[in-house]
Amino acid sequence: MTDKIKQAITDFVKGGDNSDTKLLDKVLHKDFRVTSNHFMGTPGVTIIEREKYLANVRDGVFGGLPRIMTIENIDVSETIASVKLRLESAENHFISYNTLVLDTDNEWKIINNLAVVSQKARL
Repeated sequence: MTDKIKQAITDFVKGGDNSDTKLLDKVLHKDFRVTSNHFMGTPGVTIIEREKYLANVRDGVFGGLPRIMTIENIDVSETIASVKLRLESAENHFISYNTLVLDTDNEWKIINNLAVVSQKARL
């Protein structure tokens, strides 16, 4: 079971890194959303719904940079799972908590991405 969850998370990260909206479309639940507090330095909570997220990836607003991914924790309870990731790109550090559901097609889908994104210090 955790292998399928790891694959969904890996596809999510690769989809963002490669601006591959087809891959993202396969792993994102229809009700997917990103929730971020102080997103890239903006005050308050930012929520990005699935279609806006995919449009931002397609249009180059998000993604397009390879990231190093470390899965820190996977917690599974029957048909739901939580995954904590650390990601690092050339520009940013990410801590990402992802909630997945075992969807009606018997595939794990990411339904929520709760993320903290901070820019790396410039030299």
